[in-house]
This record gives sequence, C-alpha cells and structure tokens, in this order.
Amino acid sequence: MRHMNLPAVVFAAVPLLAGMPLKVGAQAALQSPEIITAEVEDFLLAQAQNVPGTPSVVVTPPRITNQAACDHLETFLTNPQLRSRMTVGVRCLAPQPWTLHVQAGVSVQGYFYVTNRRIDAGEVLSMDDLAAREGDLLRLPRGVVMDPSQIVGYIAEQRMNAGTTVRSNALRDPDSIVRGQPVRTEARGLGFVATGEGVALEGGAPGSMIQVRTSSGQVVSGTVVNNTTVRVMM
Repeated sequence: MRHMNLPAVVFAAVPLLAGMPLKVGAQAALQSPEIITAEVEDFLLAQAQNVPGTPSVVVTPPRITNQAACDHLETFLTNPQLRSRMTVGVRCLAPQPWTLHVQAGVSVQGYFYVTNRRIDAGEVLSMDDLAAREGDLLRLPRGVVMDPSQIVGYIAEQRMNAGTTVRSNALRDPDSIVRGQPVRTEARGLGFVATGEGVALEGGAPGSMIQVRTSSGQVVSGTVVNNTTVRVMM
C-alpha cells in the first residue's frame, strides 16, 4: 500500500498562498463626496448669516480620486468675502492629510433700497425718498446699504439719480464733521475741562480721529464727539 506524505503536501501549498494578493482591507476606503458636499453647504450657510436675507447654497460635488476617508475635516476660505461664486477649501487633518477645493454657488434673497427721486448733495434722506427692491443681495455692488436705518437721517455726499442704489460712501453721518468746519475743542484732564475753538483740517464721523487747527495756530489731534465738538488728546 502507498502512503502519501501529507505534511509535504500542506507545506508545499503555503508558498502559493503567500504569493496571492490579499484584497480584503488592502485598500483604504475613499472619502465620501456627499459628506464633503454637506460640510461645504453648512459652512457657507453659516457665513451667509451675516447678510440680511434668505440664503441658499448649491455645491458642485467634488471629484474624489485618492483622498482617503477622513475623521477630521476642516473647511476654510482663501477669500473671506461672500460672493455668488465661491471656492471653499476642505482639508483632512486625520488620519491622512489631504486638501480639496470645492466650487459652490451662493445667493441671498432679500430687500435693498433705491432712491425714488433725484437726491442732491447735502440733502437729508427720509424714508419717503426710498423704494424697496427684492433680489439677490450678493449681486449688488460693494458698499450698498441694505438697512434703511443706516440711510434715513443721513446726508447725501453726492448727487444720486432716481433708481440709484444707496452706497455707504455716498452718505454722511449727521453727527459727523466736515473739513474746514469751525469746531469746538474740548480737552479733559484730572479735575479740569478746557474748551476752545478751531477749524477741522479733516472730516470724520463720531469716534474717528481728526486734526484741528486751534485759534492759536496749533495743530492738535482729537476724537469727533458730534457735529460740533472734538475731544482733544492730552
């Protein structure tokens, strides 16, 4: 009777098994694009809360090639200004670092105001001078004032035709001081207050620093208190 050497057969198969590729667990799982899309959408919606209106975000799903699944994602902006078209950076901090840039469209539907008649420089604006319009606030020019309380009672610095959006640089705070205007200076020290007269060498709103030439000819710096008074630094 012939006897088979079993151990030799078993051991002979071991090198064959060792050379076979192990597919299970050999390749790390890739990052889910849905998770990145949700992160970017939430991030931009949070950024849009600073704009008075109803925001909406449409994210272009990112293309995942070799980005491993991430345990700690971080979103960031290279340009912090909110615009209609945004590029949002997404980086993985752990376990394997990588960075992606994701495209998204943003809109904020809300109200803004335009002039309903021609406004001349020096006029004080009232609510009767304004007409409300609705649209995407992110498509408006920079500096457009959307809060009517920041328009009503302010003084026009330049002429605005009917239908013009109102920009902040076209308005002057009624409590501001203009260059060349006579002002009252006020200097405060420990136990005393000294007042004087002068001429503003610069214009400024309350809280801003301007220079004043006093009646003696001295140039001093001070803080605008209101449209007549400058508090001089001691």
